[in-house]
Amino acid sequence: MRIQSKSLPGFYKNLFIIAIPIIIQQLMMTFVNMLDTIMVGQLGSVEIAGVGLGNQIFFMLNMVLFGISSGGSIFIAQYWGKHDIDGIHRVMGIMFSMALATALLFSVGAIFFPAVLIALYSDDAAVIASGAGYLRIVGFSYLFMAVGFVYQFSLRSTEHVRLPMITTVIAFGVNVVGNYLLIFGASVGPADGPWLVIPHMGVRGAALATIISRAVELIILVGYAYAHGYETAAPIRRYVAFNRFHVFRFCKVSLPVILNETLWGAGVTIENSIFSHMGTASIAAFNIISTVSQLTWVFFIGVGNAAAILIGKRIGASKIEESRAYANRFAWFMPCAAVFFALLLIPLANLLPRLFKVEPEILDMAKAMLLTLMCSYPFNAFNMCMIVGVCRSGGDTRFAAVIDLVWMWGIAIPLGAFAAFVLGWQAWQVYACLLVEQVLKTICGIVRLRSGKWLHTVSI
Repeated sequence: MRIQSKSLPGFYKNLFIIAIPIIIQQLMMTFVNMLDTIMVGQLGSVEIAGVGLGNQIFFMLNMVLFGISSGGSIFIAQYWGKHDIDGIHRVMGIMFSMALATALLFSVGAIFFPAVLIALYSDDAAVIASGAGYLRIVGFSYLFMAVGFVYQFSLRSTEHVRLPMITTVIAFGVNVVGNYLLIFGASVGPADGPWLVIPHMGVRGAALATIISRAVELIILVGYAYAHGYETAAPIRRYVAFNRFHVFRFCKVSLPVILNETLWGAGVTIENSIFSHMGTASIAAFNIISTVSQLTWVFFIGVGNAAAILIGKRIGASKIEESRAYANRFAWFMPCAAVFFALLLIPLANLLPRLFKVEPEILDMAKAMLLTLMCSYPFNAFNMCMIVGVCRSGGDTRFAAVIDLVWMWGIAIPLGAFAAFVLGWQAWQVYACLLVEQVLKTICGIVRLRSGKWLHTVSI
């Protein structure tokens, strides 16, 4: 008997039990990134541009790790539905191996060749120097990040969503204090003879605070999971109990996700490069709106990840019609919610002068770009739901990768570059060209959802 999406008792309860902790966690992560940008923004436009470009390397690593962890979560969510704990540990072992190897590669590049990497995005000597100083230090945090990424996704996929949220909140607090003390410097004790003097470190202080907060987050995350016997916690021998066949099966489903996130991340860095080569003002404005818009986008990240967990678990438990009904419900819920959250960008645009001490020209650019983004929010939300929540939970990773990348690399990036460097359009107009891909992806996603071809059972 076919279950209609309008008759799903407990849908919203199940959704928000999982989504709200993920939303809070993502909000805290966004606040950490936003805090870095705001605090560094007090130092000037060169520093904010340098740190923004330095974080493009972090962003690329983030995309690869997200691809590995998101691909592994497809298996873990379905194994969780089957109550196959050994299968969960095998998948986690493959995820750990791939994530650590990737993080090590990025760390070597960031620590030993930071100026070369920043020069890929900017030819401004001052921006390169500032970004390289930040990147050389923050590169040491990448290994902590790799292990934490895998563990957080594994906990989420087994419906332990509160622990990642709590550890991220703690990390946020550590980062706030660390940024304040290390970016601007501080002294403790009498003015004529302080007991402790913390030097003004500028962008290097922001990088050091990031390392400390990542380390604290990882220690609490893993330590608590083992102390309380969570299903994801196991002896190392159980994580390495996989063979070449398991890796092959993992890669068959997950490799499209990894390539998807890596190439999508590369595309975003190309978009950053377009704005960077339009001038320091353009890239500073782009970094500002990217940071601020994340405050509203965290809702859709949380709901998209919750959708993947809920649908994947039902597929694993062989509740096929219920899985389809959940997918249909998410497909209209996300764009409707996006209309409300898009309107929140208007007051955020008016708050920009209070948050960032940059030139009026940059603020005007950022406001125009933020209002442009507002118009694309319903399309962005549907695509988040379809790619991350529906296609990946159903093992339809190849289709998700195709629609995510073809329109970006084939249409949006060439169109944006043409508008910027040939037509000489303004920053908000170039940004509108880059957002065209969202409409095209939505059309393809609706067709795929209605066909039902997205749903597959996976295992290794």
